[in-house]
Amino acid sequence: MSDNDTRDRALWDGDRGELSEISRRALLELVKGPYLSALKSAQLWSALLADESAITSRLHELFLELVVDRIAGFAFVRNADTGELDAPATVRTHNLTYLDTVMLLALRQMLLAGDSGERVIVGRDDVFDQLRVYRTSDRDEHEFDRRLNASWVKMRNVLRVVHSAGRMDEEDRVEISPVLRLIVDADQVNAIAKVYQHIIDTGSEIVDAVEDDEDTSEDGTGVA
Repeated sequence: MSDNDTRDRALWDGDRGELSEISRRALLELVKGPYLSALKSAQLWSALLADESAITSRLHELFLELVVDRIAGFAFVRNADTGELDAPATVRTHNLTYLDTVMLLALRQMLLAGDSGERVIVGRDDVFDQLRVYRTSDRDEHEFDRRLNASWVKMRNVLRVVHSAGRMDEEDRVEISPVLRLIVDADQVNAIAKVYQHIIDTGSEIVDAVEDDEDTSEDGTGVA
């Protein structure tokens, strides 16, 4: 881009940016995370698709790669697979308890079980009931419910993988975001399967898999 073109795109005195204002906002939303939604941010989504090549180039300069699902209407960034290059981890992850991860997996299974292209709406109690099998004999029921509630809040407010289904009289019913099809990968599925089998075999949790119940999530876009 020429100096004249750069000056034409300038948003303030001395601005050397080459993207339009709306494309910069789309780029910023991706970096802030956890994802960009076509439904929630239609203008930013349109800017992303119109300027995808330039936005991808800028993400690569930060050692990030762009993941776009045009059918489901969402996009997010993750640390680029740089092979043997020792690149910095640009995306800082959210530390999750093992129960957070179990809940992510349960929500993903519910999403995959739904009809393709249709909204998947579930109730909080339905999700909690599926996870009660993970309460071990050394865990008080009241304490376990508290941990479930903490994980549920994280799903809604931090990771934003569920959101209100739209009815004020049914606050506990949520729609599962289709982004879960991609952000929970096969390695996480296998890890949870091992935790579940350990509980069946021993009746107790894997100590190394359990984080403190305080909120240990970091500011950033990823999930760990």
